[in-house]
Amino acid sequence: MWHHLLPADFFDEDTSTLFIGIGSVIQHNYPRDALKLVVGSGFGGYTRLPDMSDKMWDFRFVRGPRTAEALGLDPQLAITDAAVLLRATPLPVADDNIGVAFIPHYESIERGNWREACKLAGIHFIDPTEPTDRVISQLRGANLVITEAMHGAIVSDAVRTPWIGVKTMHHVHRFKWFDWVESLSIPYDPKPLFPSNGREAWAVSTGRSGSGPRAQALFNGPVGFPVNRICTHFAARSLEKLARMEPSLSSDTEIERATDRALGAVDLMLRDYGMRLRKA
Repeated sequence: MWHHLLPADFFDEDTSTLFIGIGSVIQHNYPRDALKLVVGSGFGGYTRLPDMSDKMWDFRFVRGPRTAEALGLDPQLAITDAAVLLRATPLPVADDNIGVAFIPHYESIERGNWREACKLAGIHFIDPTEPTDRVISQLRGANLVITEAMHGAIVSDAVRTPWIGVKTMHHVHRFKWFDWVESLSIPYDPKPLFPSNGREAWAVSTGRSGSGPRAQALFNGPVGFPVNRICTHFAARSLEKLARMEPSLSSDTEIERATDRALGAVDLMLRDYGMRLRKA
């Protein structure tokens, strides 16, 4: 997306200016002497708030009002997530015959058993670690996307595919969801989703990641096998139930307004830096 919108010479190896352009990547650990150029990313709460006393931050827009509030920024900078600009770029052709799809958070790929749960539920599984074009093509072709991954919802919303957001298995990922949905005035009521195996059940019940050696040893052995099997079947039933619920989608007015504002912010940034926006 960025390589399409920005000039060919925009990105270089000069670390004196850092481009912070998508995701929950507004953090505290960037070099103080580097200029941090923020274009549509957000604060996720994964680290402490950044120290902006160095005055080396250039905020063009951020993901949502909760990021703006946390950082003490002008609320007008809370446009939406930068991925809305996919609407201003050429996109891969939509896949055929996707139907209802589920896309987990990438951490749930390693920890959970969602591919099997989707198979049992008759729901198309989207692996968020696949190549970008492949993921977008599937999101475009789906009739409905059930998503634990926030960018599964963001991209679906941008390409006008109805979506249902589920509660992330780990609580640390939830702040950013509200940051984004509030930027587009989307009513948001995340739905519970049954864990797909014992490790995910462990993560939900303990508040831990479920990726540690203790959880792996407990649920990868013979004791964990029946627990995993039961969880996978209940997760499949949970997906089937979600597929019948009313989906979410921002209004056409909101998404068009956000797209125009984001494009305007990028255009102004480039003019300030002596460059021009590429046209779709």
